[in-house]
Amino acid sequence: QVRLVESGGGLVQPGGSLRLSCKASGYTMDYYGIGWFRQAPGKEREGLLCISSSEEVTEWADSVKGRFIISKDRRANTLYLQMSNLQPEDTAVYYCATDLDYDRACMVRDGDSRFTWGQGTQVTVSS
Repeated sequence: QVRLVESGGGLVQPGGSLRLSCKASGYTMDYYGIGWFRQAPGKEREGLLCISSSEEVTEWADSVKGRFIISKDRRANTLYLQMSNLQPEDTAVYYCATDLDYDRACMVRDGDSRFTWGQGTQVTVSS
């Protein structure tokens, strides 16, 4: 059974940093694209970044360019999102998600019903 579990969220002050983790089980991350998404209250889900099986990065959200970095640890089968210079508008529930169809996950910007999603981790940026 494929499972994704996010962690690392929390409350941080503006300008602060957080690193989110997404531990995958039931499949090997090596062979599929996987991405980070977020959903703020009252807003549509937004695709942020995706990393392919060959570790090519797709950046979808202009608002996080230069501040958020996606990476993965193959041995740990874990995806990361390093976030810096966080702002109140980054407040959202953050999800990792994959589609077990090669790198299709990196071709569907906001994800869809075929994706396997984690439960999400809350990030709140506030002073």
